Amino acid sequence: MPSGLIWTTTSGCDTTSTHPSDTAMGSCTPPIANCGDSAMMTTSNSPSSEQLRLHPSSFEFVDTHNDLLMLVVKRPRERWGRYFRDNWLPQLKAGGVGIQVLAVYVDHTLFGEASLREIFRMIEAAHVIAAENADTVRLCTGRAEIDRARAGDRIALVLAIEGCGAFAPNLELFGQVHRLGVRMISLVHMGRNAFADASDQDAAHGGLTSLGRDALGIIESLGMIFDISHLGAFGVDDVLGLAEQPMIASHSSARALRDHHRNLTDRQLRSVAERNGVVCVNFMASFLATSGATVQHLADHVEHIRAVAGPAHVGIGPDFVAEVFAEVAPATVGPGFADFDPIETIDGLEGPSGLPLLTEELQRRGWPDHDIDTLHRTNVLDLLGSICP
Repeated sequence: MPSGLIWTTTSGCDTTSTHPSDTAMGSCTPPIANCGDSAMMTTSNSPSSEQLRLHPSSFEFVDTHNDLLMLVVKRPRERWGRYFRDNWLPQLKAGGVGIQVLAVYVDHTLFGEASLREIFRMIEAAHVIAAENADTVRLCTGRAEIDRARAGDRIALVLAIEGCGAFAPNLELFGQVHRLGVRMISLVHMGRNAFADASDQDAAHGGLTSLGRDALGIIESLGMIFDISHLGAFGVDDVLGLAEQPMIASHSSARALRDHHRNLTDRQLRSVAERNGVVCVNFMASFLATSGATVQHLADHVEHIRAVAGPAHVGIGPDFVAEVFAEVAPATVGPGFADFDPIETIDGLEGPSGLPLLTEELQRRGWPDHDIDTLHRTNVLDLLGSICP
């Protein structure tokens, strides 16, 4: 994040606040605009959108899904921390990412014990990254730790597991990963496992298995957030009927705008909101439009989910995979990928550094800065705080 907030005016002048407390995490007093004869000072904490707006690069993001750990563990153990610092940290800072959820995903080429070992290698990689970059990041297990990390100008990292097939039938493994810092869980990725069917299996009409229902109860009892992204439609309905706490869709978009099984219907969006959950919009081009997706398509999905679920129930889960697929594909292009192109991206949004492009588009559409901050940051932080204090 920039050290000070950058403001833009309708006259085209940019101004920067140099007060150290002027961060996107707290209240802000606009600075003096250096615009010649039109220079002025305003002391309002809510400047008129017609006169003064936060610059797109000044907003902080909670990104609820990034697969960068897949690339970290491709390197030797002694390079994990340095690779993150040299390759990913600059991108996160350039994009304004303040809280990054790190997905632990093992591709379809590994099964059973091999898959389980890879899961624990990736969790270890997150701990190594945090230990070797302690001046810039912190691995967090709850809202209080996140707030302390951000107060110290460190990026908060939160661990998630995407697909738990390797755990079956040993439900006690959920407790083990919780002790290692995991705070978000999805049971399935693509295909079918002992817990549930994924969205590409909807034709089979399968939901949560009895083991999957038990897993849901354990996940909630441990204080982890249940993630419905990738879960099949019948499984989503099972979770909505059984869950006793809010859930998240960490990287899903609107099926009303793009009819793809990885997206959520309006009925599902409303049901998640009714249970105080959050739906985080996926930036993957193939989930936004049939072809040629743009930042305008992305903003359309954001606005649709906001309109259907409500302003307090939408966030962002970009799922930036271009760099991942460039290095590890075709190994990760397995079952479930036949009906979309995981490599296609929106121009300028190939990675975290492009995140301010969404902010710029929402400002162009007239979104107040407060509403943008709610989308980018507050909604997911509130969900995290309600389950993982």
